[in-house]
Amino acid sequence: MGKYKIPAIIVFGDSTVDAGNNNQIPTLAKSNFLPYGQDFEGGKPTGRFCNGRLATDFMSEMLGVKHSIPAYLDPAFGIEDFANGVTFASAATGYDVATSKVLSVIPLSEELDYFKEYLKKLTSFLGKHNAVKRARESLYFISIGTNDFIENYFTIPTGRSSQFTVDEYENFLLGIARSFLIELHHLGARKISLAGLPPCGNLPITRTLNHIFKKPSLVELNKASKNFNAKLQKLMASLSKELKGVKLVYADIYHPLLHIIQNPDLYGFENVEEGCCGTGTIEFGVLCQEGNPLTCTDPSKYAFWDAVHPSEKLYGIVANILMNKTVPHLFK
Repeated sequence: MGKYKIPAIIVFGDSTVDAGNNNQIPTLAKSNFLPYGQDFEGGKPTGRFCNGRLATDFMSEMLGVKHSIPAYLDPAFGIEDFANGVTFASAATGYDVATSKVLSVIPLSEELDYFKEYLKKLTSFLGKHNAVKRARESLYFISIGTNDFIENYFTIPTGRSSQFTVDEYENFLLGIARSFLIELHHLGARKISLAGLPPCGNLPITRTLNHIFKKPSLVELNKASKNFNAKLQKLMASLSKELKGVKLVYADIYHPLLHIIQNPDLYGFENVEEGCCGTGTIEFGVLCQEGNPLTCTDPSKYAFWDAVHPSEKLYGIVANILMNKTVPHLFK
């Protein structure tokens, strides 16, 4: 995969790409304890919501950049580490600032503020000319939006669902996504890949909640995911024409994940309906505790690590798909 010359990978988003930023803030949305990280280097729980590495870690390695991407707020790393890869992501956040307030995490606007601070540090470290060049040539990857629907809109009856129809809420989020991408371009980003939503109705936790409460409807959740993704693609096509010199590529997560869930045998999975941790139906974060006798012994047989997040094996498969189907378009 070394045919692409990428000096750095810069990441924004939620728990799918957070490598431990939430460890440094007062929130319940943390995973810096075992069994999280049991398959990471040295069995270390870093704050990644996974048993091992994330898709962005695998992509970084495939691109020949580094083995894993550190969290910007992790005090164990400095600008010399972040210069070729960094994530500003915060678990449990979303496009909507109201989503970030549910569990008191870092809003997307603040992730952007950290990026601005990073650019200043990069300028001091590399010099202005090289820092500008680094920002321009880096690959930017964004994975966000799922929490806006499953943690916010479809869960809090007095919140956004009382203010917007699903269609209106999607458009509200798109406005935020648009402003974010324009600002990122303004700050020097030129190769940007933005992931769409997964099939939210197929996550173990949404299956469980639907089984218990009969809502939200799994069909309704997947419909919202598909509709939002379609709108996101239109937005990105429009911005590609509007913003000078940008390569803005949509990363389809929905269809690959649905194919894996519907055809587990093709990918070597034995369980795609429950997570490995605990019962696999409801546990994530603080509920996913070490020593739970129900936790599976072989996470590689599971598509999901906990009730919300993919296993390291699934993240590796997703990374391969992104490298083959998404990243090449950033270099056309």
